Amino acid sequence: MTSAGERKGHDRPLQEAGVSGTRQHGRWLALSVLVLAVLLVAVDSTVLSLATPYISEDLKPSGAELLWIGDVYSFVLAGLLVSMGSLGDRIGRKRILLLGAGCFGAVSVLNAYASTPEMMILARALLGVAGAPLMPATLALIRNLFDDPRERSVAVGVWAATASAGMAVGPILGGFLLEHFWWGSVFLINLPVMAVLIVVGARLLPESRDPAPGPWDLVSVGLSMAGMFGLVYALKKAAADGFGWTPLAAAVLGTAALYLFVRRQRTLAVPLLDVRLFRNRGFSGAVLADLLTILGLSGLIFFLSQFLQLVQGRGPFEAGLAELPTAAGAIAAGLVAGRVARRFSVRAAVSGGLAVIGFALALLTVIDGSTGYPLLFTALLLVGLGAGCSFTVTADVILSSVPKHQAGTASGVSETAYELGAALGIALLGSIVTGVYQGFAAPAGTPAAAHESLGGAVEVASRLPPGTAAALLEAARKSFIDGIVIACAAGAVILLAAAVAAWFLLRGHELDRQGAEH
Repeated sequence: MTSAGERKGHDRPLQEAGVSGTRQHGRWLALSVLVLAVLLVAVDSTVLSLATPYISEDLKPSGAELLWIGDVYSFVLAGLLVSMGSLGDRIGRKRILLLGAGCFGAVSVLNAYASTPEMMILARALLGVAGAPLMPATLALIRNLFDDPRERSVAVGVWAATASAGMAVGPILGGFLLEHFWWGSVFLINLPVMAVLIVVGARLLPESRDPAPGPWDLVSVGLSMAGMFGLVYALKKAAADGFGWTPLAAAVLGTAALYLFVRRQRTLAVPLLDVRLFRNRGFSGAVLADLLTILGLSGLIFFLSQFLQLVQGRGPFEAGLAELPTAAGAIAAGLVAGRVARRFSVRAAVSGGLAVIGFALALLTVIDGSTGYPLLFTALLLVGLGAGCSFTVTADVILSSVPKHQAGTASGVSETAYELGAALGIALLGSIVTGVYQGFAAPAGTPAAAHESLGGAVEVASRLPPGTAAALLEAARKSFIDGIVIACAAGAVILLAAAVAAWFLLRGHELDRQGAEH
């Protein structure tokens, strides 16, 4: 078994031989390559929701197949993030990043030209496999490129700002493409970005890895994937169909697999995930803050686009533009978050950011169908400012809390918290919106499809007489808004509770501290 001291001794020659030239002359250029991968993943995470109606019309999937098209990517991604982060630590973060980027581009073509629902489900699953290495590898490479803590904070801020920009660009670019081209075009936009990343990244990015990694334990990989897949599936199944035997069985199996995974990690000489990382209060607090933030925001993230389009009547492109304040706020906050954390404290930056998001969600509890854009603009800008500050600082805390040889694994844990938070949010807050919506009083004789979703009600209304259609849409929209209001109120409570938890868990943690390494 390799001791921590032996690892540090191996790290230094690696850094000097493989990374120092880039650090001295081109680390900022290397960062520009890394953010391309972040931009791509962020854009891809938002365009599918816009394209889903067009995919449904063209491929004609069943209800279950449509759910799998939307969910299988996140299932596979959540199951593989930790394993791929650990694999990058072992075989090289640059290598796995470029390999993942190449596969991501190739599989994007398969997504674009899928001709059956089954092919689309397979393509989305493969895209999850290809995407799993990208985010952990980018953060891990930033950890190894930037030794100076202040420079690393700036680099992480740029990384976080790019992710926010990508999530805003996705709906705008996707809306434009869908208005002018066929739905497959939203996947083909990945190709030029991937080509630039691979060509330029091969020249600019340094290679880094754990010099004494030990074997990649396939049993641990299987348990990790089974555990995360089981939990995420259970949460999404419960959100879609309510709590029953199927989601309960999946949750039990997932929990059992994760228990066995953790137990196995404690017995391995070189584990896939060193569970002792969670003894670090800063690391655990930052991961928990990320999970709760996404959980609390889910009611807004997943239903805002429907509100803007199906309630307020905006087109896809206009709805994308309306969401820009969130990205603008996140970019601005991300670029100064490290400075704020050093000027005040880590816990002030994270807790303050979470509290701002909670206030913004509380502000949205007064919306209705006629709400003007100034209120939406203010709330969305505040969400962006709070999220940009919080996510940037927590990412920096996670990276600075672990040794360099575990940077990929730690980044995988961080991204897994994001995916798990999204799944929890969909299950909890999504169920609130759906449950409230389905209870509206529809005109007599209204088809059952109108109660499944607001999109379904709009589709049904298009085939009804004008008077009946107007009554149906008024009742459906009001019920949908009521659901969003309750979900935003619940989200505000979650975010404010997360702010309090972060205040205590991150007590005494400073970004300048290098204790994990020195």
